[in-house]
Amino acid sequence: MIALVTGASSGIGHEAALALKAQGVTVYAGARRPMPDLQDKGVHALSLDVTDEASLQSAVGTILEREGRIDILINNAGYGSYGAIEDVPLDEAKRQFDVNVFGAMRLTQLVLPHMIANHRGRIVNISSMGGKFSMALGGWYHATKYALEALSDSLRQEVRSFGVDVVLIEPGMIHTEWPKIAAEHLRSTSGLGKYSTIARNFATMLEFAGQGFATDPAVLGETIARAATCRRPRTRYRKGMGALGLIILLSITPDRLVDATIRLFLTHMDQLMELIRPDARASR
Repeated sequence: MIALVTGASSGIGHEAALALKAQGVTVYAGARRPMPDLQDKGVHALSLDVTDEASLQSAVGTILEREGRIDILINNAGYGSYGAIEDVPLDEAKRQFDVNVFGAMRLTQLVLPHMIANHRGRIVNISSMGGKFSMALGGWYHATKYALEALSDSLRQEVRSFGVDVVLIEPGMIHTEWPKIAAEHLRSTSGLGKYSTIARNFATMLEFAGQGFATDPAVLGETIARAATCRRPRTRYRKGMGALGLIILLSITPDRLVDATIRLFLTHMDQLMELIRPDARASR
């Protein structure tokens, strides 16, 4: 089998590429950054920017020229740009959609005809538990994941009769660069002004959860590899700290109660963090 994994320079994508390689899959890893460690382990590295049409076409063309087909597509490239909806510039909001949604769907459009021609293929889209519920200060990020969920569900119904399956992975909190990057975006966007208190509190929580309680990305890599290669995959896989529990809990809790709990949580996060970790205030 031949697989293309995007966003493979670190984190979940990196581990997915290694897990697929361990299962005997020929793996092409795409990212904007170099990946010498993956190349040393037999993974083919491709320069890939999912927001650039020429880069997408070049990556797909290279694989088809070398291998003649693409059996598995892992749409993993993405990032979290947090901040109050009022504060986030529209250019940044659009960029997040370009990376998290339109890049994945354009790559899918390029790969899908070849999968359909072979009557065989598996598309695995990396969503988030944040694609099933929303929290303050993450509106634009959540919107991209909601969109990816909807597009994946529609796509799965469209292409199943052609031998192509579409799977969603909904990770919880994973020990990667993502929490740190999201916290930095949050502080720079809403760390001053009317949202500053909840922004600083939420940023501290993101960093703490990402370091102390998050799931090893290798666990997600193995889950993705299993979903990509097993005979009959599930429609959704929920893995990682908080994913299954939070999705279920928030789906059955009244909206007003959820809103009040999140508001209380964000307003008093600094006090809670001091109870859990006395140096939290000094770290902010």
